[in-house]
Amino acid sequence: MNLRAIVIDDEELARKNLTLMLETYCPEIEVIAEASNKEDAKTLIETTKPDVIFLDIRMPSGSEGFELLDSISNRNFLVVFVTAFKDYAIKAFQANAAHYLLKPIDDEDLRVAVDKLIATKETFTHDPNNYEVYFSSLKNLADRLLKNKDNNRIAISHTKGVKIIEDDTITYLEASGNCTMIHFEDGSRYLDTRTLKVYQEILNDKKFYRIHKSYIIHLHKIKEYSSENGHVLVLKNGIELPVARNRVSAFLKTLKSR
Repeated sequence: MNLRAIVIDDEELARKNLTLMLETYCPEIEVIAEASNKEDAKTLIETTKPDVIFLDIRMPSGSEGFELLDSISNRNFLVVFVTAFKDYAIKAFQANAAHYLLKPIDDEDLRVAVDKLIATKETFTHDPNNYEVYFSSLKNLADRLLKNKDNNRIAISHTKGVKIIEDDTITYLEASGNCTMIHFEDGSRYLDTRTLKVYQEILNDKKFYRIHKSYIIHLHKIKEYSSENGHVLVLKNGIELPVARNRVSAFLKTLKSR
């Protein structure tokens, strides 16, 4: 699948560098235009109808990138955020299943991002309604970054698109190879391609705790803990999960502090 792209960055050198890297390492991406500001970018997007935009974004000093997305009515393209900011911003990107690149851009990271982009685009082509949910998750990302708030909404990528969930609907998360199976209160579950380690980083540590290399639990869903037959945690829905021996002490201290 070939994708038509617009590169948006107020620094000319940064635009030219990314365009050259895409031409060199990602032949599936055709850069059809570049823009240095919100107004030009909006015009280009509406007239050329790209498949994807690579959008430089600066936090927390400016919100032009998100204002640009809000200003466009026919939003049937994907977004790759390009940023020099790390730490909190990266957690927010991961929680909202957003595509992003860190400056300075590494050619291998670019290749990985484009592969994910193509996979997402294929899914969205089969069901254009996914764009509505997708941009809702980007709005959630804007709220989290620009207002610096602890958001409890998470976007999950799955085989048919994107699903936004509230973290309080999660009972526990289970490692499944390099993926994570998310178990919900209503008994349903979703397999996400992010690892349990990623979820440990993006979930609110006041609500969630990693009790085992294979499990993260929602602390409010616990019914009881027992050491009678090993170290076992019983959730309110009756599910029993093991607590790793080397995590018992810290886990009990966390429970008692709630």
